[in-house]
Amino acid sequence: MDLFLSCDWGTSTFRLRLVQIKDEAVQATIRLGHGIVQMAAEWQQTGDTISREVYYTRFLNQQIRAMEQQLGRSLEGVTVVLSGMASSSIGLTELPYKTLPFSIDGSDLVLQSLPNDHNPLLLISGACTGTDVMRGEETKIVGVGDILPAAAQELLLLLPGSHPKHIQIRNRMVTAFRTFMTGEVFGLLAAHSILAASVMPGEGLTNTVSREYFIRGVLTSQTHSLLHHLFGVRTNQLLKKTPPEPNYHYLSGLLIGEELKTLQAGQPVYLLGGPAHSPAYTLACEALGIKAILLPDADQALVSGQQRLLQRYRPL
Repeated sequence: MDLFLSCDWGTSTFRLRLVQIKDEAVQATIRLGHGIVQMAAEWQQTGDTISREVYYTRFLNQQIRAMEQQLGRSLEGVTVVLSGMASSSIGLTELPYKTLPFSIDGSDLVLQSLPNDHNPLLLISGACTGTDVMRGEETKIVGVGDILPAAAQELLLLLPGSHPKHIQIRNRMVTAFRTFMTGEVFGLLAAHSILAASVMPGEGLTNTVSREYFIRGVLTSQTHSLLHHLFGVRTNQLLKKTPPEPNYHYLSGLLIGEELKTLQAGQPVYLLGGPAHSPAYTLACEALGIKAILLPDADQALVSGQQRLLQRYRPL
């Protein structure tokens, strides 16, 4: 069958796509704000009257049936490939992490098939070091594995998001990675701190003034303490009368710049993001003199990775 169902089940979001294997064209999509955290909370309210695996699978099957109605056709027998938090301790079924290193072709990742009446399930696990973990990003790495150069020197792959990952690759093996809380901390500060009254999202970095303030934040972050600079977002408004929209991007620049301080001078960065994050990271790298090589969209990388793992998988 030349189709599979791509399921990206994250902490706060559920996405299901029907994908044509030969060209990876997405034929239908369902996106819901019904992530693993919400699923876990709802399942706990059942008081263990139903197993977690059955509860989650029932929800998944309901979305497949909804997609069938959307398309006006049956999807029975189409395999569902799941990545992200679905394999976590609060997910559909917990799978062990693959301890680094792992190959960027996905040949040694942890996969497990699960029973399901109408649509077979293939669950992809995450990866870990002694101090860090990922779930979902490993699939995106597999999705761009053929694009990355097969070089002996170390490559740095950067995946921006709520919890950006800086991934080190050598000889086509993931050898190390570090996670940053850049996006989540930005969200908390912009909405739930004293800075919330001083910032406001607007047109984005297409606005010249906002771009200037973002770059100013990136450059300011390179000196002294971030904790001091953060209060400057407040004084920008109070003393300099900075409008809240450019101040929002100044705050973003401070945090992204702080994250990028960890990069080694002269090391090129392969950037795998999407429209929500790639423009900011590209601009920040440019401001800091970091060579950023933009890869295809992260969502497409996820689909590509799932497809390759599905084709590679052979049940024991």
